[in-house]
Amino acid sequence: MLKILILVFPFFFPICSSFTEILKQNQSVKDGQTLISKEKNLSIGFFSPTNSSYRYLGIWFTKVTEQTLVWVANRNDPFNDSSGVLSVNQDGNLVFHDSFNRPLWSTNVSVQGQASTAAQLPDSGNLVLVEENNKNVLWQSFDYPTDTLLPNMPLGLNRRTRLNRFLTSWKSRADPGTGDCIFKLNLTEAPQFFLYKGSIPYWRTGPWPWRSSAIKSDFKINYTNNGDEIAYKYFFDDSTIITRLVVDNSGLLHHFVWNDGEHRWKAFWSAPIYRCEKYGQCGAYSICNPEDIVLQCSCLPGYDPKSPRQWYLREGSELGCVRKKLGLSMCGNGEGFVKMERVKAPFSPVAGQMYLSMMGYEACKQACLRNCSCTAFTSLNDGKETNCLHWYGELMDLEVHYDENDPSVYVRVDAADLAKNTRKSTGFFGNKGRLALVVMSITVPLLPVMLLAQIWLRKKKKTRVKRKLHNQSICFIGTKGSLEGNELEDSNTNLGQPIFDLSCIVAATDNLSPANKLGQGGFGPVFKVYTVTTHDCYLGQLPNGQHIAVKRLSKSSRQGIEEFKNEVKLIAKLQHRNLVKMIGCCIQGEEKMLIYEYMPNKSLNFFIFDPTRSSSLNWSKRFEIIIGIARGILYLHHDSRLRIIHRDLKTSNILLDDEMNPKISDFGIARIFKGDQIHDRTNKVVGTYGYMSPEYAIFGKFSTKSYVFSFGVILLEIVSGKKNSNSYMEHHSLTLIGQVRN
Repeated sequence: MLKILILVFPFFFPICSSFTEILKQNQSVKDGQTLISKEKNLSIGFFSPTNSSYRYLGIWFTKVTEQTLVWVANRNDPFNDSSGVLSVNQDGNLVFHDSFNRPLWSTNVSVQGQASTAAQLPDSGNLVLVEENNKNVLWQSFDYPTDTLLPNMPLGLNRRTRLNRFLTSWKSRADPGTGDCIFKLNLTEAPQFFLYKGSIPYWRTGPWPWRSSAIKSDFKINYTNNGDEIAYKYFFDDSTIITRLVVDNSGLLHHFVWNDGEHRWKAFWSAPIYRCEKYGQCGAYSICNPEDIVLQCSCLPGYDPKSPRQWYLREGSELGCVRKKLGLSMCGNGEGFVKMERVKAPFSPVAGQMYLSMMGYEACKQACLRNCSCTAFTSLNDGKETNCLHWYGELMDLEVHYDENDPSVYVRVDAADLAKNTRKSTGFFGNKGRLALVVMSITVPLLPVMLLAQIWLRKKKKTRVKRKLHNQSICFIGTKGSLEGNELEDSNTNLGQPIFDLSCIVAATDNLSPANKLGQGGFGPVFKVYTVTTHDCYLGQLPNGQHIAVKRLSKSSRQGIEEFKNEVKLIAKLQHRNLVKMIGCCIQGEEKMLIYEYMPNKSLNFFIFDPTRSSSLNWSKRFEIIIGIARGILYLHHDSRLRIIHRDLKTSNILLDDEMNPKISDFGIARIFKGDQIHDRTNKVVGTYGYMSPEYAIFGKFSTKSYVFSFGVILLEIVSGKKNSNSYMEHHSLTLIGQVRN
């Protein structure tokens, strides 16, 4: 029986008699007893961590089956027997002592006169020592947090008592002693939270007001900055939610919510998970984009890499950027600001920042221009008023967030860079627009002639397309577009695929309506195409009634023209039942689209990671999917005319048709191996972490074996129904592979 208890609970808590909520001066809690809050949410008593004989006084949740500590009194001063007693002594202090009556811990406050005191444990988890007659709080555990933040518990500085409240991790799972990881409010003019490993910044939220991209959750925030305190609290409207924010000894910050149905803690969010989230990942005057396949750093406008070699290799201590023209003054010489949209606001560790309250955008901009040391500014709105934030000196830790709530940061550049960046965003009536006006003045008088010519050409095109439609075996036919003047023709690349007219695709997707959007990937959004027949546009279904899907290259995509060409060229040469079939493509102006057979059951990860949908995949069907993926990989690696290395094999790139047959998709970053070539190497590692083989992720070496490794990860995910990345969040030292190995 004892063995069963030890297996079930990570800590050993003796179950014995208890007191409810209040401990008075004539009462005591001995080792084996507890003081329980009124609604039985939390308890305080003595405990020993796993694999430890030391005893500590702590507070833990009582309504969860997995006992979890939220506060420890004597975290650095344990004792090694069960003689501990907690009581309110004659001086009115809460104290615990051993069997020899030696005090081991005390609240150590001054109690006026002969006032009677008592200890209370409310359901908030804030252990308090109060005067019984007037309930005046003399001491509270919320002022001395350990590694856990509870709802309505303040973090920050109490200016009256000078107590600075912050979280510190345990030393290890078996040692509640003060660890190296600290989560605290940086008390600058622009308050923001920092997570430190020792004295080194490891992650930060960005300045107040904190947005969803900085702290990703649905809880509400209460921020106070007045003469009494500067502090942060969080809370839920639903008080029945059991939740905690904890900093662990590995340097991760987690917000957990108790799932009563599954009887376990679930991570609401964690940070830092991705490489871009780590503080200063790209160095000074740079920005990190987490949406890239690998860590992608770029310099801010007006700056170049400090050390180009180390910059592009992403290694060494010389990461970061410097001004392009160090000798040119950027003060009073026509300089201005370049707008960086939807980014995490930077931090200036040397010269700092200045917060200017109740100042709008234009006033904020002019104030920065007048100060030669001001390198950037932003306008912040906390929901009540607009304020201004200036930065001086180095700009550190910028990150692309793609969150519409994030502020824009305006970076100071010299006149030349300002002009260059202005030209990039010039509209029709900008510099190039003036040339357009001249062209218009010449062409407008010719409009009647051009209109008649257009009518004649449309009639001729209609006849040609109908004739072509009659002779084709499929009825997905568009007007073949011209490659004249675009990037694809300039590269002299023969795509080997039908090119379809943009107007047809726009009509077939209701002007790319969100209602017809199937999903979003690294390439861009995917739309379902419906049957459309007009005078010059025939789009719709294959002869068997199957619909078509259109994948549109997004302007913000991490993939570009080379990946587009690569996918078109490769997929045209590949024919296999377990590979997605491409019908054609569309290139018109800046629009680039790929046209595929439509997969009604979306991707594999849509099923296996969803508790409801995964129930439709019995073992037999999962086995068929595994075999289908293996056949597709075998074809790519051995049986096709070209040996193809996919380089981004993962569950979201395995699509399912109406019969749940798997089809490998997304060949934008694939590589062709020639002849008897068996391996290759790259300086730019692309793909998705968690599916990459170690030799590829670390050294850039890849081969067919590398993607057998990726297939192995997919196989484990299909069998277990768990994501490789989520497994790491649940078991901080292990990926899914590590768990399976154990």
